[in-house]
Amino acid sequence: MELRVLQYFLAVCQEESISKAAQTLYLSQPTLSRQLKDLEKELGKQLFIRGNRKIALTEEGMLLRTRAEEILTLVGKTKNDIISSDEHLTGEVVIGSAETRGVKELVTVMKSLQSHYPALRFSIISGDETQVLEQLENGLIDTGIISGTVNNHKYQVLPLHYTDHLGLLMRKDDPLSQTDAIHISDLKNLPLIISRQMANERLLEQYLHLSKSDCRVVAKTNLLFNASLMVEEGLGYCLCYEGIIHTDDASALTFKSIEPAITFPLKMVWKSAIQMSKPTQKFIDALTNYEKRLQ
Repeated sequence: MELRVLQYFLAVCQEESISKAAQTLYLSQPTLSRQLKDLEKELGKQLFIRGNRKIALTEEGMLLRTRAEEILTLVGKTKNDIISSDEHLTGEVVIGSAETRGVKELVTVMKSLQSHYPALRFSIISGDETQVLEQLENGLIDTGIISGTVNNHKYQVLPLHYTDHLGLLMRKDDPLSQTDAIHISDLKNLPLIISRQMANERLLEQYLHLSKSDCRVVAKTNLLFNASLMVEEGLGYCLCYEGIIHTDDASALTFKSIEPAITFPLKMVWKSAIQMSKPTQKFIDALTNYEKRLQ
């Protein structure tokens, strides 16, 4: 299986048409069709369902699309890591992180590094903690920002200065907004909007000590912005971290902390058993020094 053929395959997936993909690849349609048939023959599986106007992927085709994207990403990243030099640092540092205001610490370091190495690039890939660790395990990201625990034999850990505070996002005209803080007992039977990670990690039971009968979860989402729209429309109250959604004078929303405080210190993690690329190692060193200055 050649990388070139995987690129052809992904082009067809994107265009949903062999003829359109052939145009973007500057290939003849018969040539591209033959390459795809050879790929299906090599794998022993049908990858496409060919329709009159568009083609769709089979289950095996969808799996190959995911793997092909991962393979080509790793190839490009490996190439950049190898050609990068210490003096003229180039390449990309890929960081996985959930939505958190703590990313500002990383951005401060990114800005400082880019002033010295203009060709250095950064990517932040959003995802919940499970997704971040999965991408880290598969080599799709260099480091991850999480708040949970990890195997210290498997991962290197750098504690960050920032700590997420859990609270409730609500409308300013809601009666609860007049209170100084939200108590855990106030959450019982409220219509709650929570992240999918909170649902998966059973945060309501583990940290808030609320049983399923105490909670009324009306919606789950993986993007806090979408959750804020639900709150604006009066669907419910969003259980989230402070500082991610703006609640200034122009906003219809406000954030109230939960008491007693429920906090989640952030940390950056990366795999112990691999050789870091020069850009990633430079970023880790710079962030480590930055965190020491904050202590």
